[in-house]
Amino acid sequence: MLRDALLATPGLTLQRYGKPGAAPVLLLHGLFGSGRNWQGIARRLAQRRPVLVPDLRNHGDSPHAAVMSYHAMADDLAKLLEREAAEPAIPVGHSMGGKVAMWLTLDHPEQIAAVCAVDIAPITYPSGFETMIDALLALPLGAVANRADADRRLAEAIPSAPIRGYVLQNLRRDGEHWAWRCNLGGIATALPEIRGFPDAAGRQFAGPALFLYGTNSDYVGAQSLPRIRELFPLARLRAVPNAGHWVYADQPETFIGALDGFLERI
Repeated sequence: MLRDALLATPGLTLQRYGKPGAAPVLLLHGLFGSGRNWQGIARRLAQRRPVLVPDLRNHGDSPHAAVMSYHAMADDLAKLLEREAAEPAIPVGHSMGGKVAMWLTLDHPEQIAAVCAVDIAPITYPSGFETMIDALLALPLGAVANRADADRRLAEAIPSAPIRGYVLQNLRRDGEHWAWRCNLGGIATALPEIRGFPDAAGRQFAGPALFLYGTNSDYVGAQSLPRIRELFPLARLRAVPNAGHWVYADQPETFIGALDGFLERI
């Protein structure tokens, strides 16, 4: 298996896994994440097919931008696929990345062979990140001694240790001080749009679609099924037992098995 080091492209920062040639899997991370979240899964998938793992705009090592709409994020990926993919790709996205995968599929269907959304549906979700972003923006980076100190300072506003660990992956050293790798201001401004989903205006993808969701998560339920069927009429829904929102991290073997089975049928 071949793996390139991080490649700073004119657009998104990208990691490539596997040998090029076949239809690539495009792994898309969620809000506050980066391509690094997919490393273990990417290595497994790359044993059989090429895998592309970008950092979405305003995340990881990709450029920051004032606009963070699903239209813009999908256009970023369409340009990446024009350069990187000889055949239509298979986007697999978690959470916000799943919405990006769905919109990329609906808006650029000629570049897509199939799509997989992980614990997310093409609907509007309630607010819930505003308090967390306010806490991150209020963190006095100049006074933070180390990552453990940052964790302690955020504990009251973000009680969940796993969530604090996840968002603190974005904290990096910048000279003598700490800085946020992701564009917190841009993300905060875009939150209302990120919670929603674009008006599909008659778009529909009649190709293979898989919606994987955790049984311990409430992101995909009966209320989202009509919209999924409207936009993706051939969609298959599969529950992953004993998994929460981070399906691929909670139950990696079941996740890989379900995704592999889907890919083999394409």
